[in-house]
Amino acid sequence: MSPKQKLFLTVFLGIMTAMAPLSTDMYLPALPELGGNFGISASLTQLTLTMTMLGMAFGQIFMGPLSDRFGRKLPLLVGMIVFTAASAGACLSENITAFLVFRFLQGFSGASGIVIARAIARDVAEGPELTRFFAILMLVNGLAPIAAPVIGGQILRFTSWRGIFALLVIVGIAQFVSTVIYRETLKKEERQQSIAKSFAKFPQLLRDRYFLGHCLLQLFFFGSFFSYIGGSSFVFQNVYHVSAQTYSLIFGGIGIGLLVAGTVPARFAGRVPDEKLLSVSLRIPLAGAVLLLAGFLLHAPLLYTLLVLFVTIVPLSVMGTASFSLALSRQGKSAGSASALLGFSQMILGGVMMPLTGIAGDSNPLPMAILMLAGYVLSEIVYRAMIRSRV
Repeated sequence: MSPKQKLFLTVFLGIMTAMAPLSTDMYLPALPELGGNFGISASLTQLTLTMTMLGMAFGQIFMGPLSDRFGRKLPLLVGMIVFTAASAGACLSENITAFLVFRFLQGFSGASGIVIARAIARDVAEGPELTRFFAILMLVNGLAPIAAPVIGGQILRFTSWRGIFALLVIVGIAQFVSTVIYRETLKKEERQQSIAKSFAKFPQLLRDRYFLGHCLLQLFFFGSFFSYIGGSSFVFQNVYHVSAQTYSLIFGGIGIGLLVAGTVPARFAGRVPDEKLLSVSLRIPLAGAVLLLAGFLLHAPLLYTLLVLFVTIVPLSVMGTASFSLALSRQGKSAGSASALLGFSQMILGGVMMPLTGIAGDSNPLPMAILMLAGYVLSEIVYRAMIRSRV
């Protein structure tokens, strides 16, 4: 692979893996406005995020095996067409029911980019090189959480939340064009011979205790992360009374931390074991979540909450890279199915957690902190019981 091809593939896959933050983070500053526009509660407003997460979870389960059977390109093309149409539907929705349906379809189709991007990385790299590739993808992907809420906040200065979804239509079109340019990386002789065989890989993978450990780790850790995603806009705007634009800058600042943290695995690949990076990236958020809950109970000032959340959230980039690299390093032609299970694990609990952050109302930060702490505790338990003892 030439340097030019590698650069294109890195940017292309980075944007594909960023479909999740682009679909969620960009309209986070608009959540309070969206709820008021449709006349719905905080929990129902957060359900609009949940539908996207559920769509992404089940979409990855479906698209991963399809990419193992038909190659990476065709499912990506179909996925980007549906993503573009669903974004347009969400933009034009006149009631919450239609909006929720389009949000689910948006997540389901966008999942093709998320799961297949990781499978393509496994197609072209392995070992320390795979770790570096995942780290680069996380780095590119890290730009989305920085830019998306800032862009969303600025769009709200000139138009309503519908303008955000109009921009997602443009993103979908651009990714469709990029997919047309992309050259297939899964050779025909390396593909699964039937759809049934592709889906049959799921129980086989889940019988692998080590791989299952990584799935559970992704489940609980990202459950905590999406609790933050679902609750942070209400915490900052309704508890600390910052504007939508200020919130977008706060969210983007934490995104910069994710971006910088994403360089760590690439820098230390081949020198520091992935297992060590994984261990450290689990313990820091656990300590941070304890401090966050204590701060909310004691009515800590805004600056305290900002600093603690920053320390708690940014290790996600390191954890994601290390865990995916370790989990996929043992997979070959089943990389699509394995990536699908890992991606499903990331999204499914997050979809459940988001509306729960608003269960006590839109001005109570405690549910978010409690859910985050619970997820990080369970992540550490899974690591000790199923991963650390087997590396």
